[in-house]
Amino acid sequence: MKIDVFAHVLPVGLLRAIQESVPNIIEQNAFLQIPALTDLKIRRENYPDGVKQIISNVNLNPEDYFSGAKSAELCSVGNEELLKLVQDNPDIFTAAVAMVPMNNLPKAVEIIEQQVTKNFIGIQLFTMALGKSIADKEFEPIFAEMSKSNLPIFLHPVFDERKPDNNITFSWEYELTQAMYQIVKAGYFEKYPNLKIIVHHAGAMIPFFAGRIKYTMTAQEFEDFKKFYVDTAILGNPKALESTVDFFGESHVVLGTDAPFAIMPSGATNEIIEAIEQMDISQAAKEAIYSKNILKMMR
Repeated sequence: MKIDVFAHVLPVGLLRAIQESVPNIIEQNAFLQIPALTDLKIRRENYPDGVKQIISNVNLNPEDYFSGAKSAELCSVGNEELLKLVQDNPDIFTAAVAMVPMNNLPKAVEIIEQQVTKNFIGIQLFTMALGKSIADKEFEPIFAEMSKSNLPIFLHPVFDERKPDNNITFSWEYELTQAMYQIVKAGYFEKYPNLKIIVHHAGAMIPFFAGRIKYTMTAQEFEDFKKFYVDTAILGNPKALESTVDFFGESHVVLGTDAPFAIMPSGATNEIIEAIEQMDISQAAKEAIYSKNILKMMR
């Protein structure tokens, strides 16, 4: 069995609740219009054999539209909907990643304590929240609580809306790289020894610029970059994935596909698995990537 750690859904109940106040939310965001996010019949078409997905909400964050109290309510209800999707579809889903309201940190901590530690594999955070870096001091309580829970943070990119040249091909990789840099600079891996962060898109620019990191930052910071876990969601490219394993180590790379995005109707799972199979690494390393590494973090 292969476990895809970064697959997305759009919980229908959460969507409808948001549409009550933001009726044109789908029209505003083209990425929400992919049918397989909500239609599991489509998702099952050409579904890869021997794969189960860990699901997280697509990039639709209540704190971007609502007050702290309303955001907390929607996150809590949305988390229950994610959990029910897993329970009702055990043939394709194996676990869920929870949402937390970044404009209501006391409630976010409460959700981690009461929902996440009991029923979820971790929480999803984004490279920015409320216009600030995710490593901003304001959000540190979330990192502290996740270290305490000994469950991973799943780090997903978002655009920095202050920039005029955002694009889907390169911008998210830059934002992930900057967020990793800011987390390392904040010293979170020293402050919180149990902290686990799974970074989308194979750790973005980090493997390619490993030499620059080594010689322009401190030895401790260089080692801290290696503490991130990363997935394989770069749509193929076995040589790039080999560089990812070279830098982070085979124990810190996990299968992730970003399904159902990139290749219609249900994502690039087959293409990414094919790239892993083409990698010049041992079969034991491939098995670690496919499931063993994430199983060590799951409860």
